Amino acid sequence: MTLSAVLIANRGEIAIRIARAAADLGLRSGAVYSEDDAASLHTRMADEAHPLSGSGPAAYLDIGQIVKTASDGGYDAVHPGYGFLSERAEFAEACAETGLCFIGPEARHLRLFGDKAEARKAARAAGVPVLGGIDRAVTLEEAQAFFASLGPGGAMMIKALAGGGGRGARAVFEAGEIGAAFARCRSEAEAVFGCGDVYVEAFIPRARHIEVQVLGDRTGHAVHLGERECSVQRRYQKIVEAAPAPGLNPELRRDMAEAAVRLARSVGYLSLGTFEFLVSRRQAAVLRESKSMGECQ
Repeated sequence: MTLSAVLIANRGEIAIRIARAAADLGLRSGAVYSEDDAASLHTRMADEAHPLSGSGPAAYLDIGQIVKTASDGGYDAVHPGYGFLSERAEFAEACAETGLCFIGPEARHLRLFGDKAEARKAARAAGVPVLGGIDRAVTLEEAQAFFASLGPGGAMMIKALAGGGGRGARAVFEAGEIGAAFARCRSEAEAVFGCGDVYVEAFIPRARHIEVQVLGDRTGHAVHLGERECSVQRRYQKIVEAAPAPGLNPELRRDMAEAAVRLARSVGYLSLGTFEFLVSRRQAAVLRESKSMGECQ
């Protein structure tokens, strides 16, 4: 498909990067902005700028308004950047229904990897090791039973079934902490992702967080673009990234890359995605979760 114009459904630094990339490719670019973002820099970096009704994040999460803006403006593609609507399957579907090219993964992949339980099942089916856990939404009683099954010194993560970015996630080290952590995760997940379901998995203290970037095409082929170290975090959100990951066992580096590519190929993954691994001090790697994205570097 030949593209001529792209609407950038985002704001700030990522929107600026996409506008620059579009200019390098000779594409007309359009920015969108909320009522309180009219003076933001990204509105001046694109060829055109379109106002959105509403202020704050709500304006950038309005699927109908953004799709209409793209259609009315004569754009043939929409780039979601990251965050906001970038991992919303219904946004990709709305673009497709309107004849717009969604620059990112297909809706089926956004839906698959947006559900962490289903993503874990897909990883298992592809022969990729995952942390011990329960691959579905759990009750408080099930979370307590899973924690007890870990034995003395065990710890677990309670995590939102939908979404990511460290939201709706808590580490639990003592049985007495489970009730409050469970309630907090459910509340935060409901507020942020619109779904309060949570699941549980084993927690590895002092693990390294390694991400492997994978790119898949429409023929079913996939390749990896190397890995990056993302272990320096605050509240489960990355602060520093380093590529390649320093001091990583060469065999483990290879195994993680092959596992990420194997998983991507097994589901026919299209576009750019990140597969996240946890590496223990014994240099064993397991897939923690995966996420999809449509970045423009």
